[in-house]
Amino acid sequence: MTEVNSGQDAGFKKFSSYALKTDPNQKDKATEIKLCSFARPHMRAFHCSWWSFFIAFFIWFAIAPLLSEVKTSLQISKEDIWTSNICSVAGTIFMRFLLGPLCDKYGARILMGIVLMGASIPCACIGLVNSTASLSITRFFIGLGGSAFVMCQYWSTSMFTKEVAGTANALVGGWGNLGGGVTQLVMGSVLFPLFKTGMSADLAWRTVSIVPACVAFVTGFTILRISDDCPKGNYKEMKAQGAMEEVSAAASFRTGAMNLNTWLLFIQYGSCFGVELTMNNAAAIYFKEEFNQSTESAAAIASIFGWMNLFARGLGGFTSDRLNSKIGMRGRLLTQACCLSIEAVMVLIFAETRNLGVAITILVFFSIFVQSAEGSTYGIVPYVNPAATGSISGIVGAGGNAGAVVFGLFFRQLKTKVAFNIMGYSIFGAAAATFLISIKGHRGLLHGQDSVVSRAAWQQQGTATLAVPQKDDDEDDAEK
Repeated sequence: MTEVNSGQDAGFKKFSSYALKTDPNQKDKATEIKLCSFARPHMRAFHCSWWSFFIAFFIWFAIAPLLSEVKTSLQISKEDIWTSNICSVAGTIFMRFLLGPLCDKYGARILMGIVLMGASIPCACIGLVNSTASLSITRFFIGLGGSAFVMCQYWSTSMFTKEVAGTANALVGGWGNLGGGVTQLVMGSVLFPLFKTGMSADLAWRTVSIVPACVAFVTGFTILRISDDCPKGNYKEMKAQGAMEEVSAAASFRTGAMNLNTWLLFIQYGSCFGVELTMNNAAAIYFKEEFNQSTESAAAIASIFGWMNLFARGLGGFTSDRLNSKIGMRGRLLTQACCLSIEAVMVLIFAETRNLGVAITILVFFSIFVQSAEGSTYGIVPYVNPAATGSISGIVGAGGNAGAVVFGLFFRQLKTKVAFNIMGYSIFGAAAATFLISIKGHRGLLHGQDSVVSRAAWQQQGTATLAVPQKDDDEDDAEK
């Protein structure tokens, strides 16, 4: 989490005990993840975080598998569709920049609820569009819901220690991103055919998005009631009790933006999450046009890309955590460079594939390394500057949408194969940028040295802040 300058504890805690093991040196953040638990505050926030982001994806890409139908109904071109695709991801760039520092100030819970309820309104109105302009504008406002990612990562990081942050962030981000795959399947292969049985195809795509809109609004309202901002309670309560000082959102943003590592990760996240967003918009149409599939079957195939989020992003975060425990930050950076490099290779192979079965197989591996790179990226983020992690998370997250805009422009203006090739070589460049990442107190791939504190953390020695909490407790008990 953002290590917000919260002053001294002042004795305030909303909960007298926790269901998970925690580290008092890291503001009672949990040192373990119990997936089957829904206990407050840690695991309740964990599940609310991924589910909220999942629903954000549900409304964000609800219309994506139906764009071929929209294209026919509105009689618009491929370029017009890509214009709307670009608009759907462009608006989120500004929102992610904005919401990062606001999370430092207000916490993730309230902002998540507001964003979900707000974005549900234009989602419900998508059926009213009648031109390229209205389609693009409506998708722009729906796309603001994609900024839920910032709260998703901030919320998770606020509940779990740095030692398990890679896994925790990857799981909530990956299961949230899974919404992209589920949406392709649910909207394109289940709800659209269901609605079409009682009405025309034109009316079906115009009304079906009301379903995800309603789910999003209810979800946004519910999480405000059942969850907490951080282990010790809600920010408003903590400030009232003197357990937390006010945070300057502007100062937090400046701190994060002045760090070169933030922008290197911005580029790298654009080369993985930006690729995922592009595929969410393009995959269904690509398989329909390149392999002569129906709208329903193309949507089902396209959903495979998103379904890999079920485990792949978590795998990237878990691998990052494991290698960090062996060789420190170098382990996280190696994971990052390898995932991005293999992702680039998969893109270039996918661009050359003309057999449907082979294309689907390559799509699976392509997706696995895209999601793994996303997970490894947010295994690094909490270390860049703990005092401004909210802002850094927002900036890096905005990189994903910026990447989607850039790649979207390539797909809009160029032949599909050429666009894929540019995408692949760009990802190789982003992978190389890993060698430039240098985080204070941590050894990089080419230079730098681990500080005593960071070395103690990944070697599980000493009583430093980053040390494994169980070790500290054992040592304390021994001293007593």
